[in-house]
Amino acid sequence: MNNKQVRILLILFVVILLAGAGAFFYLQQNKASGSNGPSIDEVINNSVDITDLTTNLATNNYVKMSFKIQTDSKEAKNELTKRDFQVKNIMIEELSDTKADDLQGKAGKVKLEGTLKERLNKIMQDGKVVQVYITASLLQ
Repeated sequence: MNNKQVRILLILFVVILLAGAGAFFYLQQNKASGSNGPSIDEVINNSVDITDLTTNLATNNYVKMSFKIQTDSKEAKNELTKRDFQVKNIMIEELSDTKADDLQGKAGKVKLEGTLKERLNKIMQDGKVVQVYITASLLQ
């Protein structure tokens, strides 16, 4: 093989390598953007409702709240359902340590959801809590 043929083969090899790398990254990007998470039916099927939880707050107010707790699987939903008494206990503990002003705005509610998610995940064994949603809130 002469010098010209070696250069042509080398250039052809580099072009094929770059095309393959480009195709790989394109497919990875499409794969990542195509997965928007679970469908709404999956979210509902893997969620537990806690309704009409009423308790006193740290300030002499009381709150009545309802929650939807999304889990990552059917097994986690079943476990969370069985742990209903522990779930309510955790929620009452957190709310009883909360001031009325903390629940007035969005930031306080988002913080409560995050805290509840973290605490609930500590007791979970068959999966995890993905999200805690406040579905109703009455503060008095």
